[in-house]
Amino acid sequence: MNKKLLQKYWIDVVLAISFVLSFTTGVIKLPILLGKFSFSKLTLLTLMRVHDISGIIMGLLVLVHIIQHWKWIVTMSKNIFKKK
Repeated sequence: MNKKLLQKYWIDVVLAISFVLSFTTGVIKLPILLGKFSFSKLTLLTLMRVHDISGIIMGLLVLVHIIQHWKWIVTMSKNIFKKK
């Protein structure tokens, strides 16, 4: 397999995993749900760390993803917004 395609694949896989972690922990941290569960301070701290770290990883990988696809984004934007 092409090295560049493999790199894009793994970036997308880790991006998806970090999204799931960040989204899930974010939902659990909602004040409405947080009161329904009993968490120890250590568990809550771990939950917050997982949320923060996965969010940072996701943000960085989104930037890498945009950089990797920048030519495509520019080309598509020109095609969509070109004057007729």
